[in-house]
Amino acid sequence: MMDYWMLILQLFGTFFVIGMFTFGGGYAIMSLIQSEIVINRGWISESAFTDIAAISQMTPGPIGLNCSTYVGYEVGGVLGSAVASIAIVLPSFIIMLLIVKCYLRFQRNPVFGNVMESLKPAVAGLIGAAAIGLMFTIGADGISILAENFPDWKSWVIFAAALAASLLTRIGPIATLAGAAALGFILYF
Repeated sequence: MMDYWMLILQLFGTFFVIGMFTFGGGYAIMSLIQSEIVINRGWISESAFTDIAAISQMTPGPIGLNCSTYVGYEVGGVLGSAVASIAIVLPSFIIMLLIVKCYLRFQRNPVFGNVMESLKPAVAGLIGAAAIGLMFTIGADGISILAENFPDWKSWVIFAAALAASLLTRIGPIATLAGAAALGFILYF
């Protein structure tokens, strides 16, 4: 019985540490989980982890959380599943609490406000760069447009209408998305 509780404690510690290094997103965390659970700890086999990874991709929710839940179940049953799930999200939860606390403390500071305002165009640029990057491929012969990913005229109309609505009116993002969805439904069906 003591071995089971030690295993649960090790499961918590392992997934807590993995949760602290999830900067690369869900697919980046999969290699950390595989390395720690399969190679270092030997809790499950490589083939079992492959099955868990496939199931984690097919089920709704973040892939890292899904994977930790399934691994926790395989290693420690229902309690192991709950412990692994909590442990993987706990570092992010703590970090967000600290960020919110700092935000609430400094939100009226003019320097902080200026920094936050300067981040808005940077975030918009990153999102735009990601969207544009989906349309192009970089090969040995340079940059070329992927014809299958390049938006058709209907997509451009929806984009222009949503952009105009958000820039020229006081329509919120949810109404803009709903309008774009309705326009997409009209244009594509």
